[in-house]
Amino acid sequence: MAKVYHKNRLLTHCGQLIIKRVSMKKMDTDKIWDGVMAGLKLAVSEATFNTYFRNTRLGEIKEAGDRLVCVVGTGSAMTRDMLDLRYKGQVVGELERVTGKKCEVEWRIESVKAKQYKSVNEGLPLFEEVKQDPEKGRAAGLRDDYTFSSYAVGGSNQMAFAAAQAVARKPGEAYNPLFIYGGVGVGKTHLMQAIGREILERAGGKIVCCTSEQFTNDLVEGIRNKSTEKVRTKYRQVKVLLIDDVQFIAGKVTAQEEFFHTFNAIQGAGGQVVMTSDRPPAEIAKLEARLRSRFGAGLIVDIGQPDFELRTAILLIKAKQKNINLPMEAAQLIAEQVVGVRELEGALVRLQTKNVEIDSNLVRETLKMERSNGSRKILTAAEVILAVSEYFGVGVQLLKGEKRTKSIVWPRQILMFILRKDLRLPQEEVGRLIGGRDHSTVIHATEKVEEAMKLDRQTETIIHNLRQKMLIAG
Repeated sequence: MAKVYHKNRLLTHCGQLIIKRVSMKKMDTDKIWDGVMAGLKLAVSEATFNTYFRNTRLGEIKEAGDRLVCVVGTGSAMTRDMLDLRYKGQVVGELERVTGKKCEVEWRIESVKAKQYKSVNEGLPLFEEVKQDPEKGRAAGLRDDYTFSSYAVGGSNQMAFAAAQAVARKPGEAYNPLFIYGGVGVGKTHLMQAIGREILERAGGKIVCCTSEQFTNDLVEGIRNKSTEKVRTKYRQVKVLLIDDVQFIAGKVTAQEEFFHTFNAIQGAGGQVVMTSDRPPAEIAKLEARLRSRFGAGLIVDIGQPDFELRTAILLIKAKQKNINLPMEAAQLIAEQVVGVRELEGALVRLQTKNVEIDSNLVRETLKMERSNGSRKILTAAEVILAVSEYFGVGVQLLKGEKRTKSIVWPRQILMFILRKDLRLPQEEVGRLIGGRDHSTVIHATEKVEEAMKLDRQTETIIHNLRQKMLIAG
């Protein structure tokens, strides 16, 4: 392959960047780190680069025989832990490629000024911790611990995190409204409140953070007490409105009417609206078309279930916050067997209550005991399909097939409901699993089961029994 040299970079004819080795005579840490950063920019996404690498520097290099020990400064403990867990190998690889020597990395927490790397999107900054005013935050409905710096970022939430940072940097301009959706406990509320916290501390202004249920209750109370103007002032005259679980506003005619005008008033005044939901606007049944249109006019991003590496990072961060000594091996062992974020936190708390040193043996013993007591949820689609098949006595192939007799259609619809609601699988994936059906069929099945659960206790009992069956399986 032909190679072309250009200044201090070596380019292949197809444009692949290969860093030219830096002379080790002067041990110029800035030049070496610039070379490492150039290589990492090719290897990771822009959001990842801004999140983890932008606020780092090569502090010093120590020679240890034929090896170099490179001390890398990071802006926070969270960044250090994530770099060590997820990207250490890539950092070492880039260091070795640039220096031409075997390298080791040591991390050091220090105040690092972000360097501007031209090819990285400057609109996605990594915010450093800001000094909080707890009283001001609580008055806005914000939790002290829900900040960007305490949020673990991985593949499943990277886009949502980048969008949230952009909104915090330019509220009312970037992604307005921002609509974040995903399953229970994946970090939607944390991310939404981090936006509010960042804006509150850096720019000020009135911010209101609440659930859609609280919004509805305030409206009902205002109508009852003939004080609706007071309610409108509270919600409309704000710089930022953060609404959690907005899906619960669906089907409430008066609440939807009021929220529509509130939404327009805030946007019209240059304010920012951020919402969370367990599903995208298109899947919220009984949501007025004009609201669905407004919700979709900005940016809609989803947060999926965390992967193994992100689950491990979440455990390490939570352990640090709770002053729990959690070894990496123990964290990884938990992450292999527990998927949901809230379940991860629960496992950590249960280990803490043992009042003994946490190690891999304790983790194995605790998780084994919980499984025997029926504490582990089924988390694979195959297990859910099998559980539904056994519960109704309908073969798996019949559930996936084309037969439309009532004895088969109803179990099939319940299966689609559980795959969507409990496993948080996308419509397209659910349709593919159940015989290649399209997304409209999945939406119809989900809505039908939801409606039946409201009207029929028997359906509610069936869903409860199936969930219990899945809970004790495995």
